[in-house]
Amino acid sequence: MVAEIQTSAYQTEALIAEDIDTYLAKHQHKTMLRFITCGSVDDGKSTLIGRLLYDSKMIFEDQLAALEADSKRVGTQGGEIDFALLVDGLAAEREQGITIDVAYRFFSTEKRKFIVADTPGHEQYTRNMITGASTADLAVILIDARKGVLTQTRRHSYLAHLIGIRNIVLAINKMDLVSYDQATYDAILADYTGFARSIGITDFTALPISGFRGDNISLKSDAMPWYSGPTLMEHLETVEIGVDEDQAKPFRMGVQWVNRPNLDFRGFSGQIASGSVKPGDAIRVLPGGKTSTISRITTLGGDLKEAVAGQSVTLSFEDEIDCSRGSVIGAADAPPETADQFETTIVWMDDDPLVVGRAYWLKLGTQTVSATVQEPKYQINVNTMEHLAAKTLDLNAIGVAEITTDRPIVFEPYADNRTLGGFILIDKITNATVAAGMLHFSLRRAQNVHWQATDIGREAHASLKNQKPRVLWFTGLSGSGKSTIANEVEKTLNLMNRHTFLLDGDNVRHGLNKDLGFTEADRIENIRRVGEVAKLMADAGLIVLTAFISPFRAERDMIRAMLPQGEFIEIFVDTPLHVAEARDVKGLYKKARAGDLKNFTGIDSPYEPPEHPEIRVNTVAMTPAEAAEFIVRQIMPLK
Repeated sequence: MVAEIQTSAYQTEALIAEDIDTYLAKHQHKTMLRFITCGSVDDGKSTLIGRLLYDSKMIFEDQLAALEADSKRVGTQGGEIDFALLVDGLAAEREQGITIDVAYRFFSTEKRKFIVADTPGHEQYTRNMITGASTADLAVILIDARKGVLTQTRRHSYLAHLIGIRNIVLAINKMDLVSYDQATYDAILADYTGFARSIGITDFTALPISGFRGDNISLKSDAMPWYSGPTLMEHLETVEIGVDEDQAKPFRMGVQWVNRPNLDFRGFSGQIASGSVKPGDAIRVLPGGKTSTISRITTLGGDLKEAVAGQSVTLSFEDEIDCSRGSVIGAADAPPETADQFETTIVWMDDDPLVVGRAYWLKLGTQTVSATVQEPKYQINVNTMEHLAAKTLDLNAIGVAEITTDRPIVFEPYADNRTLGGFILIDKITNATVAAGMLHFSLRRAQNVHWQATDIGREAHASLKNQKPRVLWFTGLSGSGKSTIANEVEKTLNLMNRHTFLLDGDNVRHGLNKDLGFTEADRIENIRRVGEVAKLMADAGLIVLTAFISPFRAERDMIRAMLPQGEFIEIFVDTPLHVAEARDVKGLYKKARAGDLKNFTGIDSPYEPPEHPEIRVNTVAMTPAEAAEFIVRQIMPLK
């Protein structure tokens, strides 16, 4: 083995020494195929990639020596070379013989360059499989010939198809362990074919292989004369990857950066998602809708006469129009859509379940907006494709749900454009990516409902009342004194001839929110509704006081984002739990401690105190009247 690699290395070195320019030019213009290996645990994904690296002569002599030593020490092949060790780099992976993280490897043949992602088979690491599949052109679905089609086989096939991978290779692996039996291969192929059709996979390439022995990887296997198709490497080198299809679509480019190195140059940088563009083309910038003409296409290597999908370029316009990071530049006569309500498919990737109504960051291409997810329409059973009722989505669940964004975004259905149709959701508190999703279409109600302009605006309302609108948002534990203090503040403002309205947590549950309980989702909806009402009242020129526990920072931040800067005043009524519980005016803590009152803040439901409130009052050191006087002094003048 070492001799073969040395010979190949010497040949390559000789070619480089003889004509380095020719060698580099030939390598540069090879096409690139990105693919993933996926399937269930122990189907041989890492071993297969290791074999591909070995067969393509991408292992140097010192790497091979280390591999042989590691194979004897921690390998799983009885002392023979364990190719999986070339990919499984984490200590935990080598100890357990499994893949945990996504491992990316590069290799090249005479015909093509490759980037392969080895994705985990364990269900708990499905989120990592999504990461690897998001940029792949092809998926190799492995099946252990001894086990047949398993749950993760179905899950990964469904996800690969869902995420838009149209080139599927079914590699029935470990044929050496079933004596290269054709009947076993045929039975597995028939089983998988039936499942594939049920999820919309109408075409795939099937191969019988042994990653460990090398059968039908780079060379035809003598042990399986009944198979007449290509080897895996032959298929990877020749499969069409759809670049021309992307270039045939209308022009789209998300702006990543406004390039302004000096006063004489202003360009907009990004990667072209689809279509092509050249100087003189008419374009439209969304969501604003302004139009102009391309004057110049700039790259590091010089100006271009034309740029196509996949290229990263800087575009300059003939006219000075508004365009910034997050804008999308499209063909003027065929622009993408904009909307703020969508039907989507969501793959939940976080240990904590989806919280319906909570605001998450939605990142789509270069656009980032705040978004809320409605209760799922249904969850998908990957084994049966059955639609199941669901109130939320747990780790690895796949569901269809509606999403609303806080402002319109530029999009296309995921089936038409992966860049403008695929998104991720990010938790606003932890900054963790909690879900990946695909936009299906905008909702008709979003197209039918438009903002109606009125002649009398919020400024006129405020001027008539001779005051500046504010929302004074009192938050704190039950029994902290929020309602009492808010009432004192309103009385003081009333004496000062201010126009106010007090929204109290208990009072709104008698009417506006009487249909809501105290689950986390209901609490979020409770605060959302109150926030919308408070915003309307502020638009009417009022000073609005709200007294709610509002235990979650994300929801308080959501209300803050609804209002103009400076109009949301967060007032933290800071009272220790033991003090609030000792007061227990309504007897609620006693019931909660006895187990008669579930989801009670401070007992079996968390309270997230404000990190940077505008005003903080300590009710242990202040009386309600003193606290109210302190708050009024802080918010004056109110004009």
